[in-house]
Amino acid sequence: MIIAENISLKPYNTFGINVSANQFAEFNSLESLKKLLKNEEKHLIIGGGSNILFTKNFDGIVLKNGLKGIHLLREDDDFIYIQAAGGEQWHQFVLYCVERNYSGVENLSLIPGCVGAAPMQNIGAYGIELKDVFYQLEALHIPSSAICTFNKEECKFGYRESVFKKEFKNQYVILNVTFRLKRLPDFHIEYGAIKAELEKMKISNLSIQAISQAVINIRESKLPNPKEIGNAGSFFKNPTISETSFVSLKDKFPQIVAYDLPDTKQKKIAAGWLIEQCGWKGFKQDNYGVHAKQALVLVNYGDANGADILKLSEQIIESVNEKFSIHLEREVNIV
Repeated sequence: MIIAENISLKPYNTFGINVSANQFAEFNSLESLKKLLKNEEKHLIIGGGSNILFTKNFDGIVLKNGLKGIHLLREDDDFIYIQAAGGEQWHQFVLYCVERNYSGVENLSLIPGCVGAAPMQNIGAYGIELKDVFYQLEALHIPSSAICTFNKEECKFGYRESVFKKEFKNQYVILNVTFRLKRLPDFHIEYGAIKAELEKMKISNLSIQAISQAVINIRESKLPNPKEIGNAGSFFKNPTISETSFVSLKDKFPQIVAYDLPDTKQKKIAAGWLIEQCGWKGFKQDNYGVHAKQALVLVNYGDANGADILKLSEQIIESVNEKFSIHLEREVNIV
């Protein structure tokens, strides 16, 4: 266990923001994590650094989750229960499941970040959310060092939300997550461009492997690779509004893009469409801006300052609110 001093965090965040931390260490066991948490410095836990925007140097110790391991816990006639450590790369875990015909996570292919961050955000894409395949997780309670188990209900999953982003924020470190996946495939291809991509791929026999590859193709065509252009994926959440408000907006903006939210009287509005209508798509200033192919994605073209990107996000929020009377929320964590 090595603690580095005054280290640049540029390699540890997908935005590529060059800020520093007083101290930095990676933990690959529960014992090393507990020792590091005894450090009196203020601490920040990170995984893949794919959902964070640093706006200044971090005056404390940054702890990177390096816990590894994927284990088949048990199986029955219908389900497979598989546990992944918090430091495992999410996409590699998805590929592990797809290769073995474990169904449920294929629509979540190529989402950046680590397994431990997935339930915090309740990550989702193409009609599937993490909560749909979640069984339970184990987390270290930082103040007491107790290991706690959370089931789905206790996680209080919402749209890109969980108990770990609200009342338990900064109180737990997620050690591992157990997923309940299906033996028989349950295909979800109605959302987004999956059907069209499958047709383009000339897929005649549908499989979870084909769906995974279709999602990868779509994401690669729309979203910039963080290794080439710094970004954190979708910077904003898709806002939800009442059906009444939606009808009123639809009268003013007939082309507005929205999705039904099952079992609710609300609509989910495409934030990217709202941002694009305000003229931000492709916006560039100095070495940062809004991606030309996807208005939800703010980008660092070079050595951008995180504070400048934050300011840009505030300008976007203000303009969307002014035009549509909708307040956008950031999906990315600001540090």
